[in-house]
Amino acid sequence: MNGPQAHWLADGRRLHLNHGPIDLIVEACGEPAECRAAYTQAVARFETILIELVKELPELRLPAFFLAPRDFAGPTARRMEAAVMPLAECFITPMAAVAGSVADEVLAALLAGRRLDRAYVNNGGDCALHLSSGQSMISAIAGTGHGMADRVTIRAEDGVRGVATSGWRGRSFSLGIADAVTVLARTGADADAAATLIANAVDLPGHPAVERALARDLAPDSDLGDRLVTQGVGALSPGEVARALDNGLAVAEDFRRRGLISASALFLAGETRISGSVALAAPNKHKAKETAHA
Repeated sequence: MNGPQAHWLADGRRLHLNHGPIDLIVEACGEPAECRAAYTQAVARFETILIELVKELPELRLPAFFLAPRDFAGPTARRMEAAVMPLAECFITPMAAVAGSVADEVLAALLAGRRLDRAYVNNGGDCALHLSSGQSMISAIAGTGHGMADRVTIRAEDGVRGVATSGWRGRSFSLGIADAVTVLARTGADADAAATLIANAVDLPGHPAVERALARDLAPDSDLGDRLVTQGVGALSPGEVARALDNGLAVAEDFRRRGLISASALFLAGETRISGSVALAAPNKHKAKETAHA
């Protein structure tokens, strides 16, 4: 595996950071000198994140326990544990929040001592956002292969600083059948963890049209072990789609009532459920200064 890599994308505005499985797109907006300093800080912090996580990986793959937080050494690992603790009444490991936590950690480094108007760190679709007073950002979400490529506008006053998406079509395993579940929350880590559990809940247990396999058979070191993860979803009736989405919506509404998330959008087979205030718009109808993709 190569060491940490950093280079500018062709547009000259966005920084690409890569190290092993971590692949980030970073953009900062503000005074040029502030942006240059911010990017330098982000690169410096990124250099050791993966190394720190690998040192604590065995413990990070173990389930979290409600009201019994572990004392991890690395700041990213501590973000992961903090994000899953409120959800630990059911099975969840800190790995459910790894992408969002890395995005949060790099964004924190980007912002330290800097004055920026807007910024984001996109970690494979899980994003950490910065919006100064009066600023807004449009995020593209839920490109699930069903013609959905919606946009959601996030304003500074909304208090949303994290956007994450989970589902069986994504890069991580899912226990459910959601094409995508996008969550808006206070941090990238919070959004990541909640999206994982809501997507797991969009499900029809035992349905013959759903292809599943043991997580450990697909990835021997998976934190999901002997749990069945979704590998394919066949034809479902409209009633079945509605039932699966409603199962996930119940979890999303519970999280929102508890103040764990701000809003979520659930997608399956061309149908949608919304929890909270998510103003979805058709693609290309908005022109934004910055667009983060989740």
